[in-house]
Amino acid sequence: MDNRDRIKTAVYSAVDELNRQLSTKGARIEKSMDAPLYGPSGKLESLDFVTLIMEVEEKVKAAFGVEVTIADENLLSREKSPFSNIRTLIDYLDETLKQPN
Repeated sequence: MDNRDRIKTAVYSAVDELNRQLSTKGARIEKSMDAPLYGPSGKLESLDFVTLIMEVEEKVKAAFGVEVTIADENLLSREKSPFSNIRTLIDYLDETLKQPN
């Protein structure tokens, strides 16, 4: 499995975990590359979004053995946010993990 597939698996695992927590609210995130996360078309409330980010960071650490911090206020203001959908989040994580520590 290449790194991108491992990242996708980690992100989808985080989505599964969040969906379990959201089941009482009736909200769910679709496991699709184009599923919106944050912004006008996003379905998550602020606290749920933070929970997802924390889950993703935890799953990436478990999969790659490195800590990544993806909750950065500068990322939210980018022209193309890495949090627009699952695909942009995976793209950002792939780019981040390729950079030397």
